[in-house]
Amino acid sequence: MSLGDENDYGSGPGRTDDGYSTIGGTRQTRTRFPDGEGGDGYTTPRRPARNSRSLVTVVGVVVLLIAAIAFANMGGGGGNGNDNGGGSGSAGNKPDSSSTAATGTKPVTGKNGSIPSGFAHDEQGAQSAASNFAVALGSAGMFKTDTRHEIVNAIYTAAAAAKLRGPQDGAYSSDFLGKLGLDPDGNAPQGSTFISRTIPVGTKLEAFEGDTAKVSVWYTGLIGMSGPESTDPVRTSWKTWTVQLSWTSDGWRAVSDTQKDGPAPVPGDVAASSSDEISKAVEEYGGFTYAR
Repeated sequence: MSLGDENDYGSGPGRTDDGYSTIGGTRQTRTRFPDGEGGDGYTTPRRPARNSRSLVTVVGVVVLLIAAIAFANMGGGGGNGNDNGGGSGSAGNKPDSSSTAATGTKPVTGKNGSIPSGFAHDEQGAQSAASNFAVALGSAGMFKTDTRHEIVNAIYTAAAAAKLRGPQDGAYSSDFLGKLGLDPDGNAPQGSTFISRTIPVGTKLEAFEGDTAKVSVWYTGLIGMSGPESTDPVRTSWKTWTVQLSWTSDGWRAVSDTQKDGPAPVPGDVAASSSDEISKAVEEYGGFTYAR
């Protein structure tokens, strides 16, 4: 409230340039006393100005809040070009989370044996194929001759698979299987469970040129024997598998691959579970179809 609002004291018509000018031309100087003091006719109690001001302020705040809520709700059904899921806002305000977010490409429904198939002929499809190939190549089925051949034939091109079968059969020798606690056929002892799993953590597209792609898969793995007589307990590993892919009439197929250790994080402080808990978890928890 300005001074002129109260009995024309301030810049109203009764005021002149004279510092001692009277109110309304009466030529009588007005003296202001504290409220309740003074008994002459020129000293009236001062009106509390804050009541009307507080009321105006409260009403103004309420109006602003209602307007803000109404404005925010208008974005819900506007259907602008940047609306992604019913919310308002522009694309410039959204974080760039392409490295971890789902791509929206529909998941595959086909399978080539036990391996998902039908991945898209694009960068996303190449990364999805590489992830699922890594899972299959790290499975317990690789330790049995028949299933290993099926996996290799489903993942690699015909030429690459033909070159790999002999060296792989030699690598999965009886001596190698025996060190893992398996018999020559890749079977675990009665009462024990052999565990071998690959869990992709992320993929990196190294190169892509239409019908060829190079993809790296960073993964953690589980391998070992779970059982009362086991001398090779289940442990974890961290590796990066890089595969060269080619688009064929059967979809993406691996042409060649390499592997290296890491990157490996600092081990956590979770206590190791018993062999019974590990065996039960492997039986109860199935794997995933990985898609980029």
